[in-house]
Amino acid sequence: MTTPSDLHSPASERRNLALLVAAQSLGGASPPIIISLGGLVGQMLSSTPTASTLPVSLYQLGLALSTLPAAWLMHRAGRRPAYVLGAILGVLSGLVAAWGIARADFVLFCLGTTLAGFYGACVQSYRFAATDAVGEPARHANAISRVMVGGLIAAVIGPQVVIWTRDALPATPFAGSFYSQAALALLALPLLALLRLPPAPPVAHGGGARPLGEIARTPQFVVAALAGVVSYGLMSFLMTAAPMAMVRHGHGVGEAALGIQWHVLAMFAPSFFTGRLIARFGKRSITALGLALIAASGVLALAGLGLVEFWGALILLGVGWNFGFIGATALLTECYRPSERAKVQALNDFLVFGTVAVASFGSGQLLHTVGWNGINAGMLPLVALVLALLAWGALQQRRASVQS
Repeated sequence: MTTPSDLHSPASERRNLALLVAAQSLGGASPPIIISLGGLVGQMLSSTPTASTLPVSLYQLGLALSTLPAAWLMHRAGRRPAYVLGAILGVLSGLVAAWGIARADFVLFCLGTTLAGFYGACVQSYRFAATDAVGEPARHANAISRVMVGGLIAAVIGPQVVIWTRDALPATPFAGSFYSQAALALLALPLLALLRLPPAPPVAHGGGARPLGEIARTPQFVVAALAGVVSYGLMSFLMTAAPMAMVRHGHGVGEAALGIQWHVLAMFAPSFFTGRLIARFGKRSITALGLALIAASGVLALAGLGLVEFWGALILLGVGWNFGFIGATALLTECYRPSERAKVQALNDFLVFGTVAVASFGSGQLLHTVGWNGINAGMLPLVALVLALLAWGALQQRRASVQS
């Protein structure tokens, strides 16, 4: 029988983190499958060309809308049951999407990608589960960074699944990849069932839970959430627009795909050392560095329209996202008491992934309206605003420590 002290032992910590990395590797492979094939399948099934990217946008919308009910379930029943349910819905979503392809039913296919959003919301919260696993606040950033390494593995698994299975069923092109998406979620189920995370502390332990509105108005939350929104929102927006911009400016589809591959590797490869950088230089410094790199990617993109500028901008964007988003997640853990964590994490993810959903709906139209250079120029003031807020917060923190 597992006792409460066992859940905080080094062996239990290592076990839970390993399970979360493995589950992240499998669950994180679903979005690349949906994003890379959703538009192609939509084009094949939809009678309206402008609706071809709707399955991908509905996945992003499903993820954003699922953050709040997923958090409620985690608060009521614990993370493990919520994660298991998420994986079950991940299996179901892949089967429904594949069935939609087999029946040439666009609406059914869209339903499958929308259902995958709940699983995606659960996968995104694995980084918060990592902080529960270690408990000790000083080690939260390193735990988050370790789990995000699973994203690097997922970035390899997802595209390879597409390559190996898209023509596995010749009568129904691409259906094999969505059956494989269901299989990956099925493989994650036993891993998630083995999780033994410490239970959430009672309200009394946290000194009483404050209303969510009160927490959301604190400067700490505003800065952490805004840094996460800007880091993830700009990355998603620019990553979606970049391939279209590259093709528009004379580059091949293969060159655009290679640029995205380097971008995804740059997003997750730094996770091997981001936690150590945060421990050495601080959460605010690494978050600010990430945002500065995102700004640098925009400046490089404005310098020209060659492959060097496109690929270099995408690599800088990926590294900047890693530092900015992991740093913002670590900053968020300072904003709440233990009894408040579920609702604050849910609000943060709703804001982040709601922004991503809006970006996925609007990137193509904005690219058509203002162009690639306009998009990159327009994002620089947003980054500057968050950098100014981070600097202000650091100054306030320094003054408080001097006064105390």
